Amino acid sequence: MKLIHLSLFSSASIFERCSSWRLPIAGLTLALLAACSGGTNRPKPAELKTIMPVVSVQQVWSARLGAVNFPMTLSVSGSTLFAASSDGVVAALDARTGRDIWRLSLTTPLAAGVGSDGRIAAVVTQNNELVALVEGREIWREKLPAQAYTAPFVAGGRIFLLTADRAIHAFDGNSGRKLWMQQRPNEPLVLRQAGVLLAVGDTLVAGLAGRLTGLNPANGGIRWEVPIASPRGINDVERLVDLVGPVSRLNDVVCVRAFQASVGCVNAERGILQWTKTADGNVGLDGDDRLVFAVESDGKVVTWKRTDGESGWNSDQLRYRGLTAPRVVGRSIAIGDASGFVHLLSREDGALVNRLTTDGSAIISTPTLVGETLVVVTRSGTIFGFQPQ
Repeated sequence: MKLIHLSLFSSASIFERCSSWRLPIAGLTLALLAACSGGTNRPKPAELKTIMPVVSVQQVWSARLGAVNFPMTLSVSGSTLFAASSDGVVAALDARTGRDIWRLSLTTPLAAGVGSDGRIAAVVTQNNELVALVEGREIWREKLPAQAYTAPFVAGGRIFLLTADRAIHAFDGNSGRKLWMQQRPNEPLVLRQAGVLLAVGDTLVAGLAGRLTGLNPANGGIRWEVPIASPRGINDVERLVDLVGPVSRLNDVVCVRAFQASVGCVNAERGILQWTKTADGNVGLDGDDRLVFAVESDGKVVTWKRTDGESGWNSDQLRYRGLTAPRVVGRSIAIGDASGFVHLLSREDGALVNRLTTDGSAIISTPTLVGETLVVVTRSGTIFGFQPQ
């Protein structure tokens, strides 16, 4: 089956991202062009009001990496940060200083972010190759049957990969030997966006279409499947319910978003759905022990109670600003926008408590906390490190 890839790098609505779609089916193309014809009437981004910082934050370093045009995911091991650029530069940086630990140019354009366990780092090229690195040198590369937009997940000496044909692959991290593959039924449309791939205990947890799935990492056997959303609607766009990263994990409970359909929390130890709620958003989420934090397609910041999914506070202050997924940072949540700002909102009530500036290009990665350093990456390729005071 031929897959059609949709490109969505922020929480703007589907119709605000029509120009970046690749749609070779004539009928569907015409329908989407008609939907995009009103693009000049897009809602104006919310104006940013002057705020008095309640939380003091200082920029402590910045580093140049290279422009980023793929779904950026940062990988963290201790105080080491792993990042990659579209032109094939992969780097390990000390998140306390921003200095390179090592840096390598693969001279091959990349399609997905970097994953690492601290020793082995892995990236995916636009030529559908999985490349493994150790201490800044390439140790092997393997051809993939399909493109990947989710960063590899490296754990237990193995590299796990979610490809766009909704298959999970496992490779030996040292040799590149293929260990197993598990594939679920395909839909003709996939998102050019990071999906869900993580470990909970001894279970590999992945998003396959609208289901959160637990697999045996040794052989790919399925232990459980939990539906977060079911395809519905009359066309392939409306039926697209892929799970998108990042997720919020607290102990054995993983909370996740299904693309423009719902959010839900699952006990990944037992494979039991705790709750789901209808939600219209296309980037992942984060949470603490009390609330799950998310951004809807129109830029509204919303919350649900982690225990039962009942609504918490919401905020309209950042609507239509092209927001990233949120990240919990101390007493705040950090959210990047398409103008290069990082907004800090109170976890208690959503009040704006600070605003950080970068280089003016869109924040392309979900803000990431590495120790005491908050790290963001802009589309132009600058990495910024901030520290709360």
